[in-house]
Amino acid sequence: MYSNSEFNRWRRHPWHGLHVRADDAPKDIVQVYIEMTPSDVVKYELDKASGFLMVDRPQRTTSSPPALYGFIPRTYCAEEVAKRCPGVEVADGDPLDICVFSERHITRADILLKARVVGGIQMIDGGEADDKIVAVLEGDNIWGDVHDIADLPAIKTERLQHYFSTYKMVPGKENNVKVDFVYGREEALKVIAAAELDYNNHFGHLHTEAKASE
Repeated sequence: MYSNSEFNRWRRHPWHGLHVRADDAPKDIVQVYIEMTPSDVVKYELDKASGFLMVDRPQRTTSSPPALYGFIPRTYCAEEVAKRCPGVEVADGDPLDICVFSERHITRADILLKARVVGGIQMIDGGEADDKIVAVLEGDNIWGDVHDIADLPAIKTERLQHYFSTYKMVPGKENNVKVDFVYGREEALKVIAAAELDYNNHFGHLHTEAKASE
């Protein structure tokens, strides 16, 4: 699927063509590609081959994400991420998910923003590690001074846990999702570092090829 460097010839691919953070940014400030907003009741997801946002599925329940929802570019959840999640052997094989709280209602997806990492939720979905990093919009007037998930009202995290425990529910099928463990900023940064390493291990050749063709 990724046999050449054409993913950034015109518009940069949101997953492969961007960076985790700016070169001069603190390690807890990351770049985020937003796939969904809190008003969405349809599950949108990046089409990894084309880089376009696509409809994955309509949500069966009335639940919508309680925060902006997307992923951190050039991350991948594989062996190294799985090592940080006791009781699992594999991760979900997607970019690392992130939820971003903003005081102002951002009404559109397919955008980039900068966010400060404050923690995460260790989600296990069908036996696979599927961590959800939690962050706040950088410079936000209400949440901008939050530096750890303990500084957020507990209901914020509870709503995320409820959303992710129910967003794949289908009547008649077992919902094999666990979202019990919430961790703080330091562990979240380690999960991101693991996802960066997984990305380099699996997709680093794309950027080597791109530089060689310049």
